Amino acid sequence: MGSTAADTHTDLRKTPLHALHVELGARMVPFAGYDMPVQYPTGILTEHNQTRAQAGLFDVSHMGQARLWGEGADKALEKLVPGNLTGLAEGKIRYTMFTNERGGVMDDLTIGRAKDHLSIVVNAACKDADYEHMQRNLPKGLRLEILDRALIALQGPFAAKALARMSPDVDRMSFMSFAPMNIAGFDVGVARCGYTGEDGFEISVHNDDADEFARLLLAEPEVKPIGLGARDSLRLEAGLCLYGHDLDTETTPAEGDLGWTIAKRRREEGGFPGDKIILKQLAEGPKRIRVGIKPEGRAPARENTVILDVAGKEIGKITSGGFGPTVNGPVAMGYVTRENAAIGTPLGLVVRGSTLAAKVAPLPFAPHRYKK
Repeated sequence: MGSTAADTHTDLRKTPLHALHVELGARMVPFAGYDMPVQYPTGILTEHNQTRAQAGLFDVSHMGQARLWGEGADKALEKLVPGNLTGLAEGKIRYTMFTNERGGVMDDLTIGRAKDHLSIVVNAACKDADYEHMQRNLPKGLRLEILDRALIALQGPFAAKALARMSPDVDRMSFMSFAPMNIAGFDVGVARCGYTGEDGFEISVHNDDADEFARLLLAEPEVKPIGLGARDSLRLEAGLCLYGHDLDTETTPAEGDLGWTIAKRRREEGGFPGDKIILKQLAEGPKRIRVGIKPEGRAPARENTVILDVAGKEIGKITSGGFGPTVNGPVAMGYVTRENAAIGTPLGLVVRGSTLAAKVAPLPFAPHRYKK
């Protein structure tokens, strides 16, 4: 999950941690309608390495949080996503997408099953449209509660150790699970998930408690604040999509190489927007597909870089690209024709008028280290 490119308007919203970011010397930028920290004084490279080596704290309060109440909420919401929600166990989370009638992705999101409701987290730039989409298409007997809460991500190999000092229960949580907890006197919702490829947590906290809670986490020796810049390089190395870049309304889950999110029952039964198009692509293979791309040399290939085959024919474009600090070189993702999607396929990237050599590379670039 992610959000679309930086906004240009000046009427920006602020998260409950805005004053803390400013106090810590963050460079603030417009992002998805919010004034957000892109980096702190130590810089993006240091923040990236901090998260891979120890633990980083991210403010993701700009994302949308909601709850869906009512009998049959799982069956009703399944009509809007290809994910298996009726088979989702209590306390577990599923990654899925809202799709349109053309099979395109309207947003990617997570859905968790609590005892008496579904917990939903959507991307910042899409949240208002997502809420309207659900309210328009879900049965009248269900109630969508839009939450106004902070969301803090604690990511990295030492995230569990730092958080467990305050609440030992968190270390017993499995990947893609969530639970309400009281941590250091704060009533929070804790999910063991994240978008860096590392083990970690996303913690939903009341707005009035967010600043104090974040400071408690930052007081732990392993934890440092991390901005959007490192969040982007971390998720790119992990091979994770950023909505509005690697996924959009014209790109299907099959093209996005997200077929793994669609369980056997949903493939057999369908019953979600664009199901015929998506299921045909999953069965036959889409005409284009998202792949990892490793440029040769040191020059990064940025978004919208044209991709060529060995004959010099344009076969696609880069959708995310930059320098991968963990792999110590440029990394990218993009869409190529199916014939050019095999690992090791040579490619050309048109960068500043020159064609640079590259190859299709396996994803992720840096290994996932989620809690098993």
